[in-house]
Amino acid sequence: MPKRPSGKGTMVRKGKIVTKIPGMFFLFLVAHLAFSAGAAAPAGKTQNVVLIVTDGLRWQEVFTGADRSLMNAEYGGIWADPNALAKQFWREDAIERRSVLLPFLWRTFARQGQIFGNREKGSVAHVTNGMAFSYPGYNEMLTGFPDPRIDSNEFGPNPNLTVFEWLNGFPYLHGRVAAYATWSTFADIFNEERSRLILQCGWNPPAHGAVLSPADALMGDLYRTTTRFDDEDVYDSFLQVSLLDFVRSARPRVLFVGYGETDNWAHAGRYDLVLESAQQFDHFVEQLWNTMQAIPQYRGQTTFIITTDHGRGSGLVEWKEHGVEEKGSENIWIAIMGPDTPALGERSNVVPVTQAQIAATLAAFLGKDYRAIVPKAAPAIAGVRKIQ
Repeated sequence: MPKRPSGKGTMVRKGKIVTKIPGMFFLFLVAHLAFSAGAAAPAGKTQNVVLIVTDGLRWQEVFTGADRSLMNAEYGGIWADPNALAKQFWREDAIERRSVLLPFLWRTFARQGQIFGNREKGSVAHVTNGMAFSYPGYNEMLTGFPDPRIDSNEFGPNPNLTVFEWLNGFPYLHGRVAAYATWSTFADIFNEERSRLILQCGWNPPAHGAVLSPADALMGDLYRTTTRFDDEDVYDSFLQVSLLDFVRSARPRVLFVGYGETDNWAHAGRYDLVLESAQQFDHFVEQLWNTMQAIPQYRGQTTFIITTDHGRGSGLVEWKEHGVEEKGSENIWIAIMGPDTPALGERSNVVPVTQAQIAATLAAFLGKDYRAIVPKAAPAIAGVRKIQ
């Protein structure tokens, strides 16, 4: 089954859209623009930034935990014992309930950082692309602006410069900017052929050296022999193994991580597996954080930004889908934690923040002014980075 909606309007098939700027010249231009923007050392403590996305996880689950009305076979497609599921995820108190679902996010991340998007507390986070599905959302967060041309998940190679590609143009960051994601379409979103970023996505087995370790050989076998949910998305757990190995060995400075199962299981109508994959995502983030904090290069010098690419509908049926026809799909959430972020916790009664602000925010943590190069990009989120 398809993972995400193809979008509205004219379909632009994969491979048909190409940049009008020749590839090598574009790379030269990116390097020139990066150099011209200055390469001053970051003003804060942050030397490394990780942007993590769990696809299509609603703000409702993030801020209030499991929805009891969906913990059944009729509306939530539950295969397991509903009572056992309730014992695992249901608590009468919403604060306790969300901590059970996402323990690292609420017991560590939000307490030491900030989180936006609880509409019930006057904190609005939303997309600006007007489409509320994946490719337009990822383009918006990675470039800093919506692009109405991107109206399908099958759009093809992204003609826009992402903040990752721009940062990779700085000599001291070149080759240390990477993206690991479950969805194969990230090869287009990051325009792999043009950007030359380190990219691991989809069911392509992780690349290794000529001599494989037993663990590498096992992962290769699992990639080749596992029955797939679909041909676009590798399982989150598979990605996690290769991601942690990459972080330990390659030590990237700027990293994108994209998990997909929270969206896949929602489209499949399996609310029990949405909850399980959300909790597993939380564990993966904690595992990545602890792995990096155990490495001197990252300890006390790394900022995590966590978000989602779109929201979903609400109600007994609409929760399965998203897009302009599903009201509320534009609503997302954004969380940030690191050495330069004041520990203000769950934000309330604040100015709305947008998905488009993520690109400039990420660059700002590295002391870079992304909007100097991309003026139409949205500004960095205010108040999440100490001014030195």
